[in-house]
Amino acid sequence: MSELSSTFVRLHARLAPVPFVPEVRLHQADEPIGLWELTEGEFSTDRPPPFWAFAWAGGQALARYVTDHPELVAGHRVLDLASGSGLVAIAAARAGAASVRAVEVDELAVAAVALNAEANGVRVDAEFGDILDGDAGDAEVVLAGDVFYSDAMARRVLRFLLRATRAGAPALVGDPGRAFLPRDRFDELAAYDVPVPEALESVRVKRTTVWRLRAGLPGAPG
Repeated sequence: MSELSSTFVRLHARLAPVPFVPEVRLHQADEPIGLWELTEGEFSTDRPPPFWAFAWAGGQALARYVTDHPELVAGHRVLDLASGSGLVAIAAARAGAASVRAVEVDELAVAAVALNAEANGVRVDAEFGDILDGDAGDAEVVLAGDVFYSDAMARRVLRFLLRATRAGAPALVGDPGRAFLPRDRFDELAAYDVPVPEALESVRVKRTTVWRLRAGLPGAPG
């Protein structure tokens, strides 16, 4: 975690409770559009959008589910895929996971995860890198919040999660009805009405579902 990235996160995001998971505090942006333009424009033209600066509906729902069902992760090695702010990873750590690995392709997100974990008094191993073409390593549970937002991302994530489940690690996803979620591959575990930033979602509340991936179907990609 570079000092520059940490300073940027502290400068542009304020530590505050998460609306649907108030047990967790995150560095969150007060004004999403300005930060989005800054990270995509003047700050760096090749940097991913600042997903780390907001509590997205899928992550909030999944973190709520993990918090309310700690037996899912307690004593297990957990991988939080495309971690963003680290919300889901932090919820898993608070719920008693043996270890939590949070992976991101954005250096600012890695910094945000580390800062947020520290603010919540838990240990999360924040890692920079794209692991979607590989496997989940030694993870015993894989979690992913709001990752089916594009066709290309959805295809890669699904293949990764299928490999994880076939290796014995259950894969849970939080999703607020994104178009690219292959619902026929999942079983619904819970659904919530989650508060979201209106500037990002055009609504104040998103109906959001926590899903568990079914391991195998004939002819499935993997």
